[in-house]
Amino acid sequence: MSSKQPTESAPGPITAKAVLWYIPNQIGYMRVLTAIISFFTMANHPVMTGLVYTVSCLLDALDGTMARKYNQVSSLGAVLDMVTDRSTTSGLICFLCYKFPNLCVILQILISLDISSHYMHMYATLSSGGSSHKQVGKESSRLLHLYYTRRDVLFTICFFNESFYGGLYLYGFESYKTFGKWVLLISLPGYIFKQVANVIQLQRAALILASSDAANANEKAKSN
Repeated sequence: MSSKQPTESAPGPITAKAVLWYIPNQIGYMRVLTAIISFFTMANHPVMTGLVYTVSCLLDALDGTMARKYNQVSSLGAVLDMVTDRSTTSGLICFLCYKFPNLCVILQILISLDISSHYMHMYATLSSGGSSHKQVGKESSRLLHLYYTRRDVLFTICFFNESFYGGLYLYGFESYKTFGKWVLLISLPGYIFKQVANVIQLQRAALILASSDAANANEKAKSN
């Protein structure tokens, strides 16, 4: 009889299908579903919309935790998370523009800032060799470093940002006007923080890309 102990077979290679069904990515798909449901309920069912939005925020906090717990961090998950955040907020702001036409231009500017700053920052970080747009050194920006490296800060600021728009949404319904006003006032400091962070990360992204362009131009000049 052989004295060799049985060994566990090595796991097979990870497939694209496996990544698609990572637990945090499944949570991301659930967030997409909650966004679609909220679009259908937004015009006439503020309570249902608020509940769906709350579920979406909780799921947003959960996906990153699950990714780290099960070692299922993926580029798909990171992009899905950011795109879902921006798309859900954009959908709500579309409705707010309809509900508050006098605020339409301001809301358009703010959502444009939100989308462009996140896209440019992610593109600049990845094109310069970084692995995540959330990796920001303290020497680069103390505010962004605090925002992206402290998960409690990130979740709190994002929660208040969404709460601000949620408060404005509730303010548009007569039955919830007072409650919506208080939500607006309570979430305002966090909302302002988020807009400042968007401006800083847009500026940082532009500087990273411009520095890269300058370095490439200098390399070409040397070779000529």
